[in-house]
Amino acid sequence: MKANNKKSNSFKKPLLISLGLHVVLFVALIWGADFTMSEPKPTGQMVQAVVIDPQLVRQQAQQIRQQREAASKKEQERLDKLRRESERLEKNRKAEEENIRKLKEQQAKDAKAAREAEKRRVENEKKRKAEQARLEQEKKKAAKAEADRKLKEAALVKAEKERKAKEAAIAKAEQERVAKEKAAQEAAEKARKEKEAAERAEKQRIAKEKEAAAAAEKARKAKEAAARAEKERKQQEAALNDIFAGLESEQISNNAALNQHLEDEKARYISIYQQTVQRNLLMEDSFRGEECVLNIQLTPIGGNKAVVKRVSVVSGNRQLCSAAKAATVKAREFDFPQDSSLQNIFRDFDFRFSP
Repeated sequence: MKANNKKSNSFKKPLLISLGLHVVLFVALIWGADFTMSEPKPTGQMVQAVVIDPQLVRQQAQQIRQQREAASKKEQERLDKLRRESERLEKNRKAEEENIRKLKEQQAKDAKAAREAEKRRVENEKKRKAEQARLEQEKKKAAKAEADRKLKEAALVKAEKERKAKEAAIAKAEQERVAKEKAAQEAAEKARKEKEAAERAEKQRIAKEKEAAAAAEKARKAKEAAARAEKERKQQEAALNDIFAGLESEQISNNAALNQHLEDEKARYISIYQQTVQRNLLMEDSFRGEECVLNIQLTPIGGNKAVVKRVSVVSGNRQLCSAAKAATVKAREFDFPQDSSLQNIFRDFDFRFSP
């Protein structure tokens, strides 16, 4: 509705402009005319007159015609647009009516299908009830047959149990006889093994006593060797102190003394490693008099300790080397020197071991 009002206003505007131009033209014509009836008086002045330009009149007329044609064209366009809109609405109305018709047809089909489905459901329900009744009858017959079968089966089970009980009694008697024979054999075997175990235990006890005595002797000797090494180290330290105090300017002598000190310290740590491996060695009589060379790599862990990073056999008795390698791994930690020169030596060194 607002669109129609806007279109009507758009047509009124050029009409009002045209009407206003006509009014202006009419007033101009009247203004130029003289309607007085007095007699003309002769004067010496010129008569003034309003002259209308025909070209201007034609232009205004042409403009009015163009405005009317434009207004007529817009009106026609409006009418055409209204006609198209009316046709579109009519088309939509017909399409909606067609949709309603199809919907009603579909509803009718659905209602018919529902009635037929209900009819089939009723028939199926009747069939189901008939089938259920037949199954109930069959179930009763099957239950009676099952009861008869169970009675017969119970009789067979009872007879089978009696037969198995007799066989079990015979088997039990046989098992008891076999068990008694087996128990007698096991008792004899146990007595034999106990005797052999006692003999082995006695042999092991004697061997362990020998090993303990040998280990005690070795420990005593190692302790004495360590004491001697410590005494020698202290003497060497005292000698070095004397040398350093009296011969500070003699660099060559100092270097010789330092090298000797390093060699002594190296020997001392080798002795300590010998004792450490000896403590963890599983000693055998065949190891006596044999020798083994191991390559040991140590990694410092702080303080004066180091752990075994890797150990490998270089040469020597195979069995002794295997046992010495296992003892080295078992020991795990070794004393480690604080002197950087000695540390470089014992990070990766060959160790000669003789139990």
